[in-house]
Amino acid sequence: MKELPLSRAFTLIEPGPVTLVTTHDGARDNVMTITWTMVMDFTPRFAITTGPWNHSWTALSETGECVIAIPTLDMIDTVIGIGTCSGAEVDKFQRFGLARLPATHVRAPLIRDCLANIECRVVDIVERHGIVVLDGVAAWFDGNRTETRTLHAVGDGTFVIDGDRLDRREAMRSKLPDGI
Repeated sequence: MKELPLSRAFTLIEPGPVTLVTTHDGARDNVMTITWTMVMDFTPRFAITTGPWNHSWTALSETGECVIAIPTLDMIDTVIGIGTCSGAEVDKFQRFGLARLPATHVRAPLIRDCLANIECRVVDIVERHGIVVLDGVAAWFDGNRTETRTLHAVGDGTFVIDGDRLDRREAMRSKLPDGI
């Protein structure tokens, strides 16, 4: 093996698919790209990382709600574009032609263009680490999309795309919680 600089170790462990997180601050909608999203346990509890440097942080902190939208490979340029401009300066929904759908439990919109959307409420903010813990309150999935492969950020400007799905449920059946 060849030594890897410790500062690059984060590129070896990516937490989950790239997501778009929508917020509504009482006046307007915003969307941000989040490359670190984590499922907590076998529940609809999630964690994302962001912080005060991000325009959506205030809306997320003050309203206590958002939508996690899951984009697919065909949206990679949109995902990057959203992540490289600020909602303080531009209406990202308009700039990137995103179609909004009303959510049922939160004021932040769903993104019609995405494979799935999860309406969430903030249950904890660990400011020291920029971690926002969310409980899902409703989930939506578009089974009619042709492209279903999700993006995974390596952290250095490169991405990995979901590939083949391997079914080992039968081998794990006794180890999984009921209903999974």
